[in-house]
Amino acid sequence: MNPIDTFNLDARALRVFLTVLDEASVSRAAVKLGLSQSAVSHTLDRLRQILGDPLFVKSGRGIAPTRYAQRVGPNVRQILDDLRALSAGPPFAPRDAEFGFTIAANDYQRDLLLPPLAAILREQAPGITLQVIPSGIPSADLLRKEVCDLIISPHPPSASDVMQRRLLDDQMVVFYDPTQRTPPATLADYLQADHIGILFGTGERTALEGSLSARGLERKVVVTVSNFSGLPGFLNQSRLLATAPRRMSRHLLKDFAHAALPFDYKPFTLLMLWHQRHQDDPAHRWLRQQLVAVAEGLDG
Repeated sequence: MNPIDTFNLDARALRVFLTVLDEASVSRAAVKLGLSQSAVSHTLDRLRQILGDPLFVKSGRGIAPTRYAQRVGPNVRQILDDLRALSAGPPFAPRDAEFGFTIAANDYQRDLLLPPLAAILREQAPGITLQVIPSGIPSADLLRKEVCDLIISPHPPSASDVMQRRLLDDQMVVFYDPTQRTPPATLADYLQADHIGILFGTGERTALEGSLSARGLERKVVVTVSNFSGLPGFLNQSRLLATAPRRMSRHLLKDFAHAALPFDYKPFTLLMLWHQRHQDDPAHRWLRQQLVAVAEGLDG
């Protein structure tokens, strides 16, 4: 056997090998890893060339590891454990930390979740500064290019290198000034009323517009603002309607009444999104945990 070219080995390939060894199946390993079977097979072929061993052979309807694969399995497992320990770095001490953390969030997510997070930072990690930038409809490049460290949005980018976790659920309702009008009782009432629309500064409209268009419906938008913060001034003392998340009744739109939409529109989930390179970073993980605690407090 030729000397092994260890520089062509990487942790991802070793993890594929170990998962196939544990699952005794390429297809089950692919599901567990979130990869295609062809990607797993390609990685195994590359490992076979580097290691000079078949690693797995057909056995009945499945596969079986070679003696070499069985022998090096425990070594590979130890290597991956050591790499995980190395990437974890020293223990994270919030009170001693000094760095800036950037979160991309539109004004709804910002006002709902980030003031409580900022209060936690002031108390537990005063050296961590928080910067908030608008997210619009977010793209994975915001995270890949390190424009921000975390995104809060109901719109996860379609990208395998972006991680996500649920924060909380919400639903769209219709807000109005009860001193000026009653809520729309029917879909026809809703469509015929004058509305305030949202066109984010990044050029995207809310998902509601697309949902109505898909049904062949169109509402009468007479005022358009660039974010939810623009709604109260136009709603006040008017007969206008504003469709916005129900949880905004706790802060930005607390002075107005709200009612259910007169048509079916499914709830949505707010997610936090981050790049996989930060998955095991102790500081990043601690901040994610604090944001989850804030969301759980709102649900509670």
